[in-house]
Amino acid sequence: QFRLHVRARAGLRIEETARLVDQVEQQIRQELPRQEVNTVLDNIGLPYSSINLSYSNAGTIGTSDAEILVSLNPGHRPTEEYVHRLREELPKDFPGVEFFFQPADIVSQILNFGQPSPIDIQLSGQNYTQNYAIAQQIANRLRHVPGAVDVHVQQLMSNPMLHLDVDRVRAQKVGLSERDVAQNLLVSLSSSFQTSPTFWVNPKNGVEYSLAVMSPQYRIDSLQALMNTPINGAGASSPQVLANLATVTPSTTPAVVTHYNIVPTVDVFASVDGRDLGGVADDTADLLKPFQKQLPRGTQMHVRGQIETMASSYSGLEIGLFMSIVLVYLLIVVNFQSWLDPFIIITALPGALAGILWILFLTHTTLSVPALTGAVMCMGVATSNSILMISFARERMAEGTSAIEAAV
Repeated sequence: QFRLHVRARAGLRIEETARLVDQVEQQIRQELPRQEVNTVLDNIGLPYSSINLSYSNAGTIGTSDAEILVSLNPGHRPTEEYVHRLREELPKDFPGVEFFFQPADIVSQILNFGQPSPIDIQLSGQNYTQNYAIAQQIANRLRHVPGAVDVHVQQLMSNPMLHLDVDRVRAQKVGLSERDVAQNLLVSLSSSFQTSPTFWVNPKNGVEYSLAVMSPQYRIDSLQALMNTPINGAGASSPQVLANLATVTPSTTPAVVTHYNIVPTVDVFASVDGRDLGGVADDTADLLKPFQKQLPRGTQMHVRGQIETMASSYSGLEIGLFMSIVLVYLLIVVNFQSWLDPFIIITALPGALAGILWILFLTHTTLSVPALTGAVMCMGVATSNSILMISFARERMAEGTSAIEAAV
């Protein structure tokens, strides 16, 4: 199976996003063999429940986002082949729509620590606008790194917004305040449950229901309909319409604001394909060095995700490998009651390490956590063989054999 994230222009209505997702789904069914597709599940927009939103790692940020989960039948062709094909064809068929794949298996999701991609370049700071501009530059440079795919900035700054400027003098003349205007708009657009929650208990079954009053969404179908919203208050002599009290200005606002330790952040996500994560991580680190000098005051740049886990795991295993050699040497010193024989024994370890590197090179195996774990075990086997050889040579020398003959 695989997960495809679809992102249309910011502010697109959920009905239009659903129509777009239907077209993408039809394109997927055309690209994939019919007998290999089991189910296609579409998740459009944000979850209604805040609990589902907090536990979801889909990365949807609004009504213009959707996630398509495709489950394949057993015996299908390699999933990577289909992902490569869709990654090339979908942007051609749907210009202006952003596509990126997310990990569908539980192992990758755990290694990413809930992030939608193994590479997360995070800019943290109060200067949100400038951080977003730098994030866009980083994403453009990162797209040219070999092996880096599905590069995108998680946040969007182009969500359409209507800014209402209330004329307080005019409102005061008719007995209204800016609070009255805001409260009437809130009730009309987001229901009365936001300001005065009301509940009703059914006497027949004892179930509690919430009651909310709001304007039907199909009636607020234009800017003129919004400006005709009635405004009333306790001190008003007569109801007014919004157009008499406020002016509206089209503007844009962030579609989502992400925080890390309270500080606003901008995330650049990227996945890896056709190359090992370590190689892409090294190129990414070199790419980020020039941007360190361009960061605004108070902004910090961190690389999180699977790269952070990989770096900590490698450093821990490297320290463990070195400390295991030192510990084995000290144990052998105690056993042999000598400093020279243990030193001769551990001289076999560089040869074993060279053999490990040659085998990894010949088998085209990347340096990973299992490979380093196997290297530690191989060091132990090499040390055991060396101990046997030195012990046997010592016994031969005790019998009167020369050192050269005992060694041979």
